[in-house]
Amino acid sequence: MTTRVKICGLGRPADVVACVAAGAAYVGFVFFEKSPRHLSLEAAHALAMEVPLGLAKVALTVNADDAALDALMDHVPLDMLQLHGSESPERVAEVRDRFGLPVMKAVGIADEGDLAVLEDYMRVADQILVDAKPPKGADLPGGNGLAFDWGLLAGRRWSVPWMLAGGLAPDNVAEAIRLTGAKQVDVSSGVESARGIKDGALIKQFVAAALDDTPKL
Repeated sequence: MTTRVKICGLGRPADVVACVAAGAAYVGFVFFEKSPRHLSLEAAHALAMEVPLGLAKVALTVNADDAALDALMDHVPLDMLQLHGSESPERVAEVRDRFGLPVMKAVGIADEGDLAVLEDYMRVADQILVDAKPPKGADLPGGNGLAFDWGLLAGRRWSVPWMLAGGLAPDNVAEAIRLTGAKQVDVSSGVESARGIKDGALIKQFVAAALDDTPKL
């Protein structure tokens, strides 16, 4: 199975072009004001209109209420909602039922004890994003460029599709896939030339490394 890649935190039309050319499967738009990758609804609409059919458009939100999600859905054509805050399993189910889109729930991992909660979310989410748990006091729930011990996921199988995130970059994504068995990977800061600024060359390198199925000696 070919690895599917998500490039998150796009901000310019050139970012979309780079994702298409590289062969990404998902593009992510961030709607969280504390993030340097935050988009207005108007900017996100314009960017989404540049995305060709077949490339899934994902909206990253953090503890958004129904009104915020209503506004988002009214303005931006989307294929999936990514809940990246402290949303409970019950809230994930509510969002999925109310808005009629597939929902991906991000869960932060720091040690083996954090894995148990994944099962609770797998009962209500269409996909799970397994990310590094942010450090205490961090402004952002993700996109911090931090990794966790990938060995924690080795040999594990779950009932819904999942995606690996956290500290991935062109020079380590192949190893992360090898250690975890991930079929999907997500990157944001690892393909940036500056905070919040995507780099087309890094996007190309990342996707190429993730899609490289050549056995490693």
